[in-house]
Amino acid sequence: MSGCCGPTTAELEPAAVPDASGGGLEQLPVVVIGAGPVGLAAAAHLAERGLNFLVLEGGNQAGASVAQWGHVRVFSPWKYNIDPAARRLLEADGWHAPDPDWLPTGAELIGDYLAPLAKLLGPAVRLGVKVTAISRLGYDRVRTNGRDRVPFLIRTGSGEELRARAIIDASGTYTSPNVLGASGLPAYGEAEVFIDHALPDVLGADRDRYAGKHTLVVGAGHSAATTLLALAQLEGAQITWAIRAGSADRTYGGGTADALPARGALGTRLRAHVESGRITLLNGFFTHRLTPTGQGVEVVSRDPSGAEQAVTVDQVISATGYRPDHSIAAELRLDVDPILGSTRALAPLIDPNQHSCGTVPAHGVDELSHPEPGYYAVGVKSYGRAPTFLMATGYEQVRSVVAALAGDWEAARDVQLDLPETGVCSSSLAEAQEQRVGLATGIGGGLLTAPLPLVTVGATDSGGSCCG
Repeated sequence: MSGCCGPTTAELEPAAVPDASGGGLEQLPVVVIGAGPVGLAAAAHLAERGLNFLVLEGGNQAGASVAQWGHVRVFSPWKYNIDPAARRLLEADGWHAPDPDWLPTGAELIGDYLAPLAKLLGPAVRLGVKVTAISRLGYDRVRTNGRDRVPFLIRTGSGEELRARAIIDASGTYTSPNVLGASGLPAYGEAEVFIDHALPDVLGADRDRYAGKHTLVVGAGHSAATTLLALAQLEGAQITWAIRAGSADRTYGGGTADALPARGALGTRLRAHVESGRITLLNGFFTHRLTPTGQGVEVVSRDPSGAEQAVTVDQVISATGYRPDHSIAAELRLDVDPILGSTRALAPLIDPNQHSCGTVPAHGVDELSHPEPGYYAVGVKSYGRAPTFLMATGYEQVRSVVAALAGDWEAARDVQLDLPETGVCSSSLAEAQEQRVGLATGIGGGLLTAPLPLVTVGATDSGGSCCG
């Protein structure tokens, strides 16, 4: 039985199957993690199909992460931001949808849609409940026999434990931004220095922090561009922009030839600020070390050849994107793509090297399934590090997943996505609305944005984008 290095064979006895209580798994709720747009859409579909459900939201309001960028305007109009099942439930309760062609702010998205939907769903939506871990009742990740016949065990920050027949994880990525350092590793000293993340309200609530200061913005996406354009409107502000690439052409985009005028205007205006000297551009900047000094924060770049450059600033803004945090599901059996952090089946469909937000095909339960039966990550979390996510895509995801949970596999596999050619970005609408409230631009996750009010009627110094 044993050899020089210990036992040569080992057998795991099947564990006793714990009683799911209340008549079995089917009597337990489907637990939705997160009360953002996609999580509440999942709840609406569950309610419509008569399935028992519970929504757990770690924040103190529906759309808690959306509230963090409530000052920005999404680039997708209302008609693409409202889930069909949610619309049906709300309208049956007397709710009237906003102007379908209006581009809402994050605050409007909450006030006019998410908050009324959460109120309608009632006590099934629990706020201030942070999920800290998910497992199977009586099973760790190793045990197999009978695994699919026991409920999920959900542990919360308060020590409460809940059981569920299935998990729809719509917890997002907003609370797990990418690090500032290059090569995917934190820069030395990064944890010791205050760093603002994408889209601070530099013209509103955060104005005093940036007015008259020297700010470094790190990142080459549309979130960085939006922040840079907002900073450029602060009198006396000194602005440095750092990117790893040797050129900012990708951020500048197509300019006047861009299919989306607002997105093209973003790049055109940013380029003008760089060329005029209003914004100082540092190419080939690989953030390596941050050190507090008497003059501010010294930020040092070390490129792959070992060459260093440094800049000393008052404030640092990291607009380097987001990544999924799968740690709460560490005891579940996940099949995660090693590059993006999505499921392996979904990865080739959303690869940012091949797709933009408007070219990602519709997908559903089959592409979102893991080896752990009944666990689905949806919404922006399902995309891992890919920045091509759109709310409308997330709504189709949860429609498909809930149909599967209801046993309606024909509906679950009939995935469709009705979007205009350029994604959810209507260029004619953007041109009209920018005269009233300013241009839209993007943040990671496909909610497409512009700080309000960046410009007054007729003004031109703002930005635009499609995917974030």
